Amino acid sequence: MAKRPGAASVTGGALLALLCPGVATAQDGDAFAREVSGGYASWNTASAELDDQGLALDVAEPAVRGSADRAWFPATGGGAAPETGDADVELGGSALLASSAATRPLPLGGLRLHLDGDAGALYARTAVDGRSRELALADVRSGAAPVVRTSGVTWTGLRASLTQDGAALLSEWSTAEFAAGDAFGVLDLTVGTGGGTAEAAPEETPRPTPTAPEEKPAAATPQQASTTPSATVTHTTLAPGTEQQVTGAGFEPGEVVLVAIDDDTRYQAVADEAGRISRTFPVYGTATEGAHTVELSTVTGKRGAVADFGVRARA
Repeated sequence: MAKRPGAASVTGGALLALLCPGVATAQDGDAFAREVSGGYASWNTASAELDDQGLALDVAEPAVRGSADRAWFPATGGGAAPETGDADVELGGSALLASSAATRPLPLGGLRLHLDGDAGALYARTAVDGRSRELALADVRSGAAPVVRTSGVTWTGLRASLTQDGAALLSEWSTAEFAAGDAFGVLDLTVGTGGGTAEAAPEETPRPTPTAPEEKPAAATPQQASTTPSATVTHTTLAPGTEQQVTGAGFEPGEVVLVAIDDDTRYQAVADEAGRISRTFPVYGTATEGAHTVELSTVTGKRGAVADFGVRARA
């Protein structure tokens, strides 16, 4: 959604300080097959139509704002059971709701996404009138099984809808009318799970030590090469209404990579144990003739690569 005046840009500070510590962990008794080793959740609020309620959404670092009403929150901990689709993932950063009718923004921190098969909930911690509370903000449901890879798991199309507590919170704060079941956006979650040979990377990549200085050149050379991403496409030129495939290399094992088509971020993928990703995407029948781009980048935008391709004129 578009930012409105009054949706202040937040980079942390006193307002959100009480929201970040002590993020909830997996509930007692939960036993996950894999620990989360990085990843991101994307939250697309376009379907929630919060603009119609006079609301705007911003984020606090390390979360980042994307295009097309999308925000990205890093996975900072938790666990997953890929075989059952269960997960309990802690998300870094905070969401900040602003309303022209409210005297102050509504911060939502301590975000946690709990999944139990094809259902679950998005939890948040917030502060209203000086009181801190934690609540199940929204229920989430998915109609598709997670995609399990060697080094990660992806859940897509997790539709969020306000819980009764979430609706009451937003109504009380904004004076707008919200009800349980109101759409609250769509979540996609991709996490690294340390499967296969990716378990030892990148955190456990051998590093030179004072007792083994002779190992320094051997360890540094492959690590340096792996941090220079590249991107290639299968078809340099293709017709509208067909499919294109992009392949990336040089990312960190388990790293989440965003895929943007003509500057529109549409997909995410997890780099395998060799630092590679591959994504197929449609070239719509309405695509314009001429040059187009596909960009692969880390969520921070600090590393990435771009590949060009052409679209022929429609027959």
